[in-house]
Amino acid sequence: MTIYDSAQGRRSAILMKLREDSTVTVAQLSRLFGVSEVTIRKDLSILKERKLLIRVHGGAILETAMSQEDPEFGGFHEKKLIHTKEKEAIGRAAAAHIKDGDTIMIDSGTTALEVARNLHPFHNLTIITNSINAMMEALKYDRFKVILLGGIVRSSSFSTVGALAESNLKLFYCDKLFLGVDSFSLSEGLSTPSVEEASTNQVMISRAREVIAVFDSSKINKRALAFIAMPDKLNTVIIDSKLPASVHKQLTDMNIAVEIVDV
Repeated sequence: MTIYDSAQGRRSAILMKLREDSTVTVAQLSRLFGVSEVTIRKDLSILKERKLLIRVHGGAILETAMSQEDPEFGGFHEKKLIHTKEKEAIGRAAAAHIKDGDTIMIDSGTTALEVARNLHPFHNLTIITNSINAMMEALKYDRFKVILLGGIVRSSSFSTVGALAESNLKLFYCDKLFLGVDSFSLSEGLSTPSVEEASTNQVMISRAREVIAVFDSSKINKRALAFIAMPDKLNTVIIDSKLPASVHKQLTDMNIAVEIVDV
């Protein structure tokens, strides 16, 4: 079973397709997901009611309000359903960079969450996170010191942000930061739809000895509302094999280690 076999998974994928192309047609989506045009029209109507897209004759166009991360479709629930295999492989590869005794920081991204799910080999870690989901994963091991940052809770990403979170961060240093990325551009840098998340990520970067960016190749050559940092703040990028060769070369020319994972 794929995510497209469920109505929610299919609608999430429709939104991702819209984000990539800005416009979709009923016929195109019907072929893509192997369902009737009647089903697609129903999907589009539901997404329209949620103010996530604009219906036009024969299809839909992107609703700019989607960038505000709707709690169900524009945030964590949607993202965790997309590029799942890539995220799992990237999470496993990223966890291999950890050494017992490290203090690690995990941000609130869905790919960074996969790092927390791959800590089985370790016995002595301190984990600092603003992600409620990463905290819950880390607590399952019942042997790590887990620090959840205080702050305002964002329901769309299950993360803590704001002045309190940033003040907490300034109390710590970490060996490695695992940073998820919503959008990545060599010229525009790392960015995210949330101004609050961007500000918290900036402080995270400043407290880390090593910054490891974990994201799939669908995030390449995109820009979101809020700037986080330029690529030169990264030490390592862990990504899937669809990374364009030109971007790979430019990253390595900047002395950023690039690790490609097979899916």
